Amino acid sequence: MKNRREFLIKSALGVAGLAASPSWLHGAPALIKSYNKPNSLVNGVQIGCITYSFRSLPDQSAEATLQYVKECGISAIELMGGPAESFAGMPENPVNMRELYGLRRKQRDAGELTSDEQKLLADMQSQMDSYNKEAAAWRASVGTSPFEKLRKMYNEAGVSIYAFKPSAFGINAPDSEIAYGMNAAKALGASHVTLEHPSNDKHTLRLGKMGEQYGMSVGYHGHEQETFTFWDSALAQSKKNGLNLDAGHYIAAGHTDLMALIKKQHKRILSMHTKDRQTPANGKGNLPWGEGDTPIPALLETMSKNKYKFPATIELEYQIPEGSDAIKEVQKCVEFCINSLS
Repeated sequence: MKNRREFLIKSALGVAGLAASPSWLHGAPALIKSYNKPNSLVNGVQIGCITYSFRSLPDQSAEATLQYVKECGISAIELMGGPAESFAGMPENPVNMRELYGLRRKQRDAGELTSDEQKLLADMQSQMDSYNKEAAAWRASVGTSPFEKLRKMYNEAGVSIYAFKPSAFGINAPDSEIAYGMNAAKALGASHVTLEHPSNDKHTLRLGKMGEQYGMSVGYHGHEQETFTFWDSALAQSKKNGLNLDAGHYIAAGHTDLMALIKKQHKRILSMHTKDRQTPANGKGNLPWGEGDTPIPALLETMSKNKYKFPATIELEYQIPEGSDAIKEVQKCVEFCINSLS
């Protein structure tokens, strides 16, 4: 809180000084461009955020998402496909995906569904098949202009996009859809795309080679299946394959060599999801920052000391307390990072 007060005091003095300064200073381009814009680069560490963190908020448009990011004081993000693709005019999915996933999970785990559930699942799957064809046609024709427009809107607000996570990199996706995702990411200004690690060497080889073709790196995300060697095959396949490391999940998987992994792979880490999870012995919980076992301060200090270039991406996954919301909780995470690096 002391750091926050000092920041606010300095900001207020800066604004006051600007108001009293000579007229020529008021027009200085550098000052005008940076005025009232977020800056979450702290002691050389880029604190970012994946926009998935705001999934609980009702408005998921690109414009609203930008406002959430700005309110949190964040200047660089990993952008989910939803806000960007809806902005670019992607047809709306008529299927309730949570309901669909729930039915599929029940069918897989329980082995059977009721007759009504079977009928509903078949109907939803038919709608998904139709929608997927419509979405594929849209991806083939959309071009990059809408994504360039979105990038301009975000950049003018002081927010850069370092990673993009569209829903276009599945194992069964044709090359044209993967090309769409990489071209869209490039238009957004991203250095890499992210996706869940497919656990399929043939697919990571394909993505890596397409990344070489389109000048786009590919960051593979893992959950509790992460290990010290989890990414080795993909890294050996292509220089464009890299890590979208999740530090919290790594701790929840029971590993004690997170710092050694980062030291070894820091040049191949494209971005690092940051959350505070517990070890298996403590229950694997996803907790407010500072209450779990992920060594977030040590991670950030190591990044700063060694001048590692990958961003620390805040991912809000713990339960939001009653009376709060995603924006307030991400703000707490940002402040935690600032205090850890001060």
